[in-house]
Amino acid sequence: MADGNAPGSPASSLQSHRYAIKSSVHNTAASRRREQAIAIGKERREALMRAKRVCRAPLSGNDEATIEDGDMVIDEKADIETRTAQAVEELKSALSSQGKGAQKKKIEALRAVRRVLSQSVVPPIQVAIKAGAVPLLVQYLSFGSSDEQLLEAAWCLTNIAAGEPEETKSVLPALPLLVAHLGEKSSTLVAEQCAWAIGNVAGEGADLRSTLIAQGALWPLARLMLSSKGSTARTAAWALSNLIKGPDPKAAYELINIDGVLNAIIRNLEKADEELATEVAWVVVYLSALSEKAISLIVRSHVPQLLIGRLLASENLQLLIPVLRGLGNLVAGDEYMVNSILIVGNSITDQALSSLIKCLKSDNRVLRKEASWALSNIAAGSFEHKKLIFTSEATPSLIHLLTSAQFDIRKEAAYTLGNLCVVPAGSTEPPNIITEHLVSIINGGALPGFINLVRSADIESARLGLQFLELVMRGYPNGQGPQLVERGDGIEAMERFQFHENEAMRNMANGLVDKYFGEDYGLE
Repeated sequence: MADGNAPGSPASSLQSHRYAIKSSVHNTAASRRREQAIAIGKERREALMRAKRVCRAPLSGNDEATIEDGDMVIDEKADIETRTAQAVEELKSALSSQGKGAQKKKIEALRAVRRVLSQSVVPPIQVAIKAGAVPLLVQYLSFGSSDEQLLEAAWCLTNIAAGEPEETKSVLPALPLLVAHLGEKSSTLVAEQCAWAIGNVAGEGADLRSTLIAQGALWPLARLMLSSKGSTARTAAWALSNLIKGPDPKAAYELINIDGVLNAIIRNLEKADEELATEVAWVVVYLSALSEKAISLIVRSHVPQLLIGRLLASENLQLLIPVLRGLGNLVAGDEYMVNSILIVGNSITDQALSSLIKCLKSDNRVLRKEASWALSNIAAGSFEHKKLIFTSEATPSLIHLLTSAQFDIRKEAAYTLGNLCVVPAGSTEPPNIITEHLVSIINGGALPGFINLVRSADIESARLGLQFLELVMRGYPNGQGPQLVERGDGIEAMERFQFHENEAMRNMANGLVDKYFGEDYGLE
C-alpha cells in the first residue's frame, strides 16, 4: 500500500488524466471531448439560445433598414399568409422593373417580404418558399446591387434559414453569393448580415457545414471576427462556432491556422463585453474539442488565464457555460495546461480552483457537471494537485453531488473523488492508494454513492463504482474496508454481476467478492 503522504508521479500520458483511477488506461480523452462538443449543441439550445436565430430588428448602425412606425407584429395566420404571397409577387414584379423609380420599388418589395419574415410570431417561411421567394432573393443578391438591396435580401434569407431543416436547405442556391458578400469589398453591414444567414445554415447540420466550408466561408468569417465593430465580431464568432462544431475536425484545424484568429480570441476575451466574449468562448469550446493543434496553441497563449478570470468574475450563465466547457477541454487535452499553468501556489491556480468550486455550488446543472469534469482531470495529475483539491471546499461539495445530484453529475463527481485517492502505478499494476484521502472521503459519506453507482445500468458508472470499492477493501486501514462495504450492502450490489453478460464486469465483481468475502471472511 502506498504511503498516504508520499507524492506520486503525474499520469504518464494525456489520456490517463481522465481515467487515472483505472488500472489500465485507454485512449479515450480526445474522443470524449469530441462527443461532448457535439452533445453540447443540445445543452446550448436548452440553456442558452437557439443554434439558429431570427433577425427581427435592424443591425446596429443600419439607418436605412429601420422598422417603420406603422409596422406591427402580425398574429393572424390567414392574414400573414396572404400578405406573404402578395409580397413575394411584388418582389417578382419589382425585379423586372426598369427606369426611374425601379430601385426604390425593389427596396420596398424586399422590405415587405422582410417585414412578414421578421415581425410575425411564427414567420411564414414555408409560404414564402412555396411562392418562390428564394430564387428571387438570389437574384437580388447579384453583384453591383446597392448595399441597401443586398442588406434587405440577406436579411430575408437569414430568417428563411432560421426555419425548419427543409426550410434551411432551401437557401442552398444562395450560399455562394452570401459567402462572396462576406468579402472585404462589401460594406460591414452587408457582410454582417450575410454572416448571420450563414450562421443559421451552419447551425442546421454537418452536411450544410461541409458545403459552406467547401465554398470558402471559413476565412472571410474569421476576418470578420477581427472587426473592431462589436456586433460584427459577435455575429462572425457565433457563425464560426456553428461552422466548426463538428463532428469533422477539419474546419477547427483550418480556423486555428488562419493568421490573427488566436489574437482575435485573446483580444475579445480580454476586453470585450460579455455578449461578444460569450460567442468567442464558444469558438474556443469547439477548437479545443476538435483540434489537438488548437489545444496546443491555446494553452500556450494567454487564453487559459482569460477564461479563468471570466469564470471567476462573471455571474452570467450564458458566458459561464462556454468558458467552463472550454477550460475543461484544455485541462483534459494537454498536460502542459495542468503542469505548467496550474502550478500549485500560483495565484492563477488558486483562482481556477475558486472558480470551479463556485460552479460546483451553482444551481445550474450544466455548471456543476462541467466543473466536476474539469476537476476530475486536474485530480488525475500530480500528488500536489490532488492535495490542493482535497484540502479545499471542492471535496465536501463533490461528496454532496455524488450522493444527491442528477446521475450524470454523480458520475463526474465520482471520477474526481476516485482520482483524489490514487496515484498511478505500473501499466499492469493497480493504482497506489493515498490512504489519507481515501479515509477522509469515506468518512465524509461518499461510500453509499459509489455503491449506488455499482447498481447502475450504465456500465462505465458501475465499473467506476467497482473500482472504488476495490480501493476501499484493499486500502482502508486495519483491514476494515470489507466490513465497510458489507455494511453498505456492497456485497449485494456486486453480486448482481454474478451472471452478467459483460464478461469483464462479471469477472471483476466476482473476483472482488471471492477475494474479500471468500470462505475465510470473518473468521479472524
